[in-house]
Amino acid sequence: VQLQASGGGLVQAGGSLRLSCAASAQTFGIYAMGWFRQAPGKEREFVAVISWNGGSTYYADSVKGRFTISGDNAKNTVYLQMNSLKPEDTAVYYCAANKTPFIYTLGTYNYWGQGTQVTVSS
Repeated sequence: VQLQASGGGLVQAGGSLRLSCAASAQTFGIYAMGWFRQAPGKEREFVAVISWNGGSTYYADSVKGRFTISGDNAKNTVYLQMNSLKPEDTAVYYCAANKTPFIYTLGTYNYWGQGTQVTVSS
């Protein structure tokens, strides 16, 4: 499974962006799809995840209420709607797919996209 992330860009604080992540093949066997981010000089961190069959969603506290993750099984695509963006949201955002239920653990994800840059200016 190859993942292609897109939708990043430069936006002012308070603005919105929608990231997309398209899987190149059927997502059979995928338990969850998630978004992570990595800011300069920091470790990659969990942002949000959606269970692929049940649609349950989970968020990092730092984005809860501002970001929304959703999925389209027919298109093998997961989205991250980001509203009320803050300068501290600036990072490279990565989508990832997990075959296991350990959805918060970065090391358990089996497939990763190439990342898309999100820059929020103050």
